[in-house]
Amino acid sequence: MGEGSRRTRTLVALAVGLAAIVVVLGAYTRLVDAGLGCPDWPGCYGMILVPETADEIARAEAAFPESPVEADKAWPEMIHRYAAAALGLLVLVLAVLAVKDGQSWRLPVALVALVIAQGAFGAWTVTLKLWPQVVTIHLLGGFATLALLWVWWLRLRGRHWAVVPALARLSLTTLVVVVLQVALGGWLTANYAALACPDFPTCHGVWIPDMDFAAGFDIFQDVGPNYLGGLMSSDARVAIHVVHRAGAVAVLLFAGWLAFRLGARPMAWVLGGVLVVQLALGIANVIFALPLAVAVLHNAGAAVLLLVVLTVNYACHRSSA
Repeated sequence: MGEGSRRTRTLVALAVGLAAIVVVLGAYTRLVDAGLGCPDWPGCYGMILVPETADEIARAEAAFPESPVEADKAWPEMIHRYAAAALGLLVLVLAVLAVKDGQSWRLPVALVALVIAQGAFGAWTVTLKLWPQVVTIHLLGGFATLALLWVWWLRLRGRHWAVVPALARLSLTTLVVVVLQVALGGWLTANYAALACPDFPTCHGVWIPDMDFAAGFDIFQDVGPNYLGGLMSSDARVAIHVVHRAGAVAVLLFAGWLAFRLGARPMAWVLGGVLVVQLALGIANVIFALPLAVAVLHNAGAAVLLLVVLTVNYACHRSSA
């Protein structure tokens, strides 16, 4: 491996770690209701940093009278923005280096386009006051950025696990199921439906609660001037929550079967372990009423599960090529 390739591999590994941090910071920001901690973008109350002195706070609240300064909400939002901006800059540097070193340009260029789109959706998340469609797409964009960087790192890594090519179809189906479940999780958190069912395994003490699927999955909903806290009815949120639980069962079946089919390979144990931990965190979120640490770990677990399934897919693709 040449010096340029080693440098690129190191920087891509750094980008993977930074993308994971951005995903976790995004989850934390949503969970502490700090998505509108700064009412403008890209600054915070028109400033580079969060206003803290009495004079800065007075000027900020004069400029945004409907948004009193809450430093404990503004700082998580700005730290998330700083990390995302650093990731975007790193991806741009990687793309330039890839072209300069004569490497394949398609994946780097796709990543540059994706981080630019992520910046736009980050801005719209604020300016559209947490419109759930935008929040969900922004979350998926973060996962997609992490996933593409991971694929890039796998390409540069050079060593790969031996996987039966016959598992290619099952691994791809499992990947689709996991991505759909991540999207459902994004829609659930964007609509504040995580606690719509306060018990487990039933929901409000029954197996089939009252649900409003039409309202729960209405992507053309009228969100009003501010969606902080959500505007859906209880039955609509229950519908989202129950579908997310059904998605978890689907992930358990497909990912569990994939882990079983992998046999004694190390990736089977990794996949099975991540799957068990992720399901346990999801159940704990319900039983213990969404503890912050558990909820953040559940988001991180979704990212790890996605990367593990993606790794199996990559190995299957290389084995069948």
